[in-house]
Amino acid sequence: MPSYAGGCHCGAVRFEVTGTIDEVEACNCSICAKTGYLHWEVEPAAFRLLTPEPPIRCYQFGSMTSKNLFCQRCGVSAFRHSRSRPDLVDVNVRCLDDVDAESLPVAHFDGRGWE
Repeated sequence: MPSYAGGCHCGAVRFEVTGTIDEVEACNCSICAKTGYLHWEVEPAAFRLLTPEPPIRCYQFGSMTSKNLFCQRCGVSAFRHSRSRPDLVDVNVRCLDDVDAESLPVAHFDGRGWE
């Protein structure tokens, strides 16, 4: 099983994720459209936070279900817990080291019209 390292822009948040990236998802909801988040959802057992005390903050809005996590130093959201699948870790593929996100198959999710 492939393993990927990733993190925020400044390096204060680092993680490792294991799995095969078959497809990623682009969402058109207000936060994903503005941040350019490219989703890959994995089971929590496939995700490992490497930084012991990362400077992570959480932003919630609307239903307050999603946990939009971001580095308090650089502002980058490398992973989060989505409203649609809060039990999974939603990795921002754009934050994975040495992964060409533009070459991956992309499914589109209508987050704007969801519900």
